[in-house]
Amino acid sequence: MQPWPGSPYPLGATYDGAGTNFALFSEVAERVELCLFDESGNETRVRLPEVDGFVHHGYLLNVNPGQRYGYRVHGPYDPARGLRCNPNKLLLDPYAKAVTGAVDWDQAVFGYTFGEPESRNDDDSSRHTMLGVVVNPFFDWANDRSPNIPYNETVIYEAHVRGLTMRHPEIPEELRGTYAGLAHPVMIDYLNTLGVTAVELMPVHQFLHDHGLTEKGLRNYWGYNTIAYFAPHDEYATHSESGNQVQEFKAMVRTLHEAGIEVILDVVYNHTAEGNQLGPTLSMRGIDNEAYYRLVEDDKRYYMDYTGTGNSLNVRNPHTLQLIMDSLRYWVNDMHVDGFRFDLAATLAREFYDVDRLSTFFDLVQQDPVISQVKLIAEPWDVGPGGYQVGNFPPLWTEWNGQFRDTVRDFWRGESATLGEFASRITGSSDLYQDDGRRPYASINFVTAHDGFTLNDLVSYNDKHNEANGEDNRDGANDNRSWNHGHEGPTDDDKVNDLRARQRRNLIATLLLSQGVPMLLHGDELGRTQDGNNNAYCQDNELSWVDWSLLERNGDLVDFTAAVVDLRHSHPVFRRRRFFAGRPIRKGAELRDIAWFTPSGEEMSDEDWESGFGRSIVVFLNGEGIPDLDRRGGRVTDDSFLMCFNAHDDEIETTLPNGSYGSMWTVVLDTATGAVAEPNGGPADSREIEAGTVLPVPARSLIVLQRTGIGE
Repeated sequence: MQPWPGSPYPLGATYDGAGTNFALFSEVAERVELCLFDESGNETRVRLPEVDGFVHHGYLLNVNPGQRYGYRVHGPYDPARGLRCNPNKLLLDPYAKAVTGAVDWDQAVFGYTFGEPESRNDDDSSRHTMLGVVVNPFFDWANDRSPNIPYNETVIYEAHVRGLTMRHPEIPEELRGTYAGLAHPVMIDYLNTLGVTAVELMPVHQFLHDHGLTEKGLRNYWGYNTIAYFAPHDEYATHSESGNQVQEFKAMVRTLHEAGIEVILDVVYNHTAEGNQLGPTLSMRGIDNEAYYRLVEDDKRYYMDYTGTGNSLNVRNPHTLQLIMDSLRYWVNDMHVDGFRFDLAATLAREFYDVDRLSTFFDLVQQDPVISQVKLIAEPWDVGPGGYQVGNFPPLWTEWNGQFRDTVRDFWRGESATLGEFASRITGSSDLYQDDGRRPYASINFVTAHDGFTLNDLVSYNDKHNEANGEDNRDGANDNRSWNHGHEGPTDDDKVNDLRARQRRNLIATLLLSQGVPMLLHGDELGRTQDGNNNAYCQDNELSWVDWSLLERNGDLVDFTAAVVDLRHSHPVFRRRRFFAGRPIRKGAELRDIAWFTPSGEEMSDEDWESGFGRSIVVFLNGEGIPDLDRRGGRVTDDSFLMCFNAHDDEIETTLPNGSYGSMWTVVLDTATGAVAEPNGGPADSREIEAGTVLPVPARSLIVLQRTGIGE
């Protein structure tokens, strides 16, 4: 085991067909030992012979894919100065492309003795922690290409690799909960039938199950506890021996691409699973603690925590920034993913104390020829001071629009005085995104996401019910903007159930027909419930897994969702590339691109907007001048629509606008009945309705009409 000098780049373990190059950054290390493990767990230590620019490196001939390894870093140990090197702790390579084994939470993986946080613990941790795996980088991608779907044509489906398929009866049992299960023909057919164009996968980077959860018999189901930013999580693979999870992940991406579906990853570059000063020493903490983590300036034993998880990555350090950028490029170039959703993205902007929109990280992304070309979605907040940054990210970025979620929930549960806000949200939130050169698709619209109630629970519970999490119902948000419609939880009351069903349709239709990019939470179209649990992060069981038996019971909701998705795809006016201007679309046109009406058929005045009457409104969307092709190339005869919203608890008689907006109209969607027109085919209601007609809009419903007769 005599190493050659090798190369300082790329970092990590890189197999070239003859051997493997190992490279590890550490500015504080005095020397670094590479530790190789055989099948029996026997360890061979090899000192990396070369150091260039604080990168310790060496090349070993005949070290092949499947080889398990870790590092021991020799250097100073002085927690008060932020130094935590201890060669007794076997450390995971931050650039490991596959991981095997698990942390068993023995005292040996901690840098101190239990009960004595100021002590130093020198127990060898190698038998109690994870190992990196050398992977084979070669894969037959065939003719794989990204679907490269424009933002305005995108419909996102937020999904969990394990939870989506664990209970699917038509997927072989051995494939359930895996990358291969997600790529199974049954799932591909379902996603295509639903009409989604991208799956946004909850974290698939290798993560840990927290010690506190495992002691309660729970698991970190969501996965926001990353330990390796290059490695696909091994538990989501049918076989993870020899790093096979990499090949299985690639095969999943290739299959989804063949079906025209993009793959977006939810990534957690804001913190790691090593936690605060009481956390384990597993990787970066023992490699170069101060370089990788934000430490408290006055006492470097402690960690800055903008995430609520114990630590925050130090994006002020160029090597940490390099780790993030190298990881992103690897997932695009080598794993062929199509974009990223950045968890608690405001943390990445904290170069000093405040969130800095022009921080180095965003500069790096802006100029990067690879990362700047994929979909970039920010969760635009963290838990630190000034962390709520909706609308403040740079032009390349789109954002989870939490204001859309809150406003739409409030409108449909009957909150008053939200009309102006509601109008802004369903037309793309120009108040948030227009001034900095962004388009309506900068707004990633959602009503529900993994964090919070499911759609079914949003209309079935007033309060959270998180007792199963073992925290006496203290965890999870208390302000859910939900409404149980008269009964908490399941009920046999047909009247309540009918109203809940209508509200589910209202929320889905509003989401899918608003300007911006809609995101559905997996299983919402099935009526999935978590029994009122709004923080199911630790529930890796049937409470969180999608129940596919609902497909038969709630098939009408699935059909409704797919039909509304198709309506969106078929009509460009629902997915505009530019904001409405409130003026004629072309010279000489008399009609503005958008107009707002009261139920009496009169255009909204300033007094109407400010009056506080706020539960019913009609909007005219002018489709003239918009390219008359849908995303599949079909011709669109007329792309102008009226949307009649009624969140009142009573029917409202709505007068259709005068004939200048259209002489004849036909209903294409009615949430009261669940009827949706067939794409480019028969209407939801074959009656043609003349301008000026009084149309009854049922209580708590949305009616969408398509213009079938041009006005004067």
